Amino acid sequence: MTDNAPPTGRIVLLTTTHRVAPGLLSWPAWRVLRGADRVLCADPGHPQLPYLREAEVPVESGAEITARELVDACAPGAEGESGRTVVVVAGAEGEPRLTDDLARLAGSGRVAMPELELLPGSYDLPGARLLDLVGVMDRIRAECPWSGERTHTQLVKYGIEEAYELVEAIEAGDREALREELGDVLLQVVFHARIAEDHPEEPFSIDEVAGGLVAKLVHRHPHVFGGESAETAEDVKAHWLRTKAIEKRRESVTEGVPLGQPALALTAKLAGRARQAGLAEIEPTGAGVGYELLALARRAEAAGTDPETALRAAARTYRDAIVAAERARPASGGDTA
Repeated sequence: MTDNAPPTGRIVLLTTTHRVAPGLLSWPAWRVLRGADRVLCADPGHPQLPYLREAEVPVESGAEITARELVDACAPGAEGESGRTVVVVAGAEGEPRLTDDLARLAGSGRVAMPELELLPGSYDLPGARLLDLVGVMDRIRAECPWSGERTHTQLVKYGIEEAYELVEAIEAGDREALREELGDVLLQVVFHARIAEDHPEEPFSIDEVAGGLVAKLVHRHPHVFGGESAETAEDVKAHWLRTKAIEKRRESVTEGVPLGQPALALTAKLAGRARQAGLAEIEPTGAGVGYELLALARRAEAAGTDPETALRAAARTYRDAIVAAERARPASGGDTA
């Protein structure tokens, strides 16, 4: 036979993803499975197999599938019959070695090849890799001696460090570092949620964390998920503040402000809360550099400048000036203390 011979039969490579619940296949996938002459799967542990058999789709599994055997399986059963349809059930990555062998066989020109079709049976949804992250974290917690013993308290310093490294990546405009640091911050969230599952009296999981966040975001965005409207960012902020006030029912505008944050950020947060409550005229009493810094931070916040960010920018400039001065200074010939 030559490569000019008409196609004989049809090979369908059906790809699926383990991140979608087994059995949830697209309608084209179920249609081709039910109409196939043979369904093959090299992996006897493929998660779709029990569901295919439950749906009365006969599957031949466990044996390695070669390209030549697959082509032969598509040949007509008798003279005058059309070729057969053979479906190969694979994972999300397909069967690279098999497809390479089929390509070589087609390129030889000695075989009448069946039609070749790639059919995605299920797709990864946005965020699907988060399922992999949860699975990896669960295994690490169970099998790693260090991770298995960590507590929330022991991880606090890492959470703070990763948050600052994320800020540094953002301010530096380093996209690669930003991606990496976002991953490190996400690790802290998933790690803490996994530790929380082991609490003997009040356990909760990453699903409860995510579920609570989804509910909060929907509730605080009535202009997106409800009947309210917001034309400007200020409208959105007003919605947010009103909703938070109703949710928290705080006795003071200072409630909920974490006192452990950096001093400039703390001052700016308190000043912003006071201004929103109509208490911007309150002047703290006292003398010393601390009160002078507090006054500067309040002024910056009132002008719309984040004092923490401003000081960090100034500090980086100061660092660069120090480095430049060091390089310009003649070598002393000895080490500095």
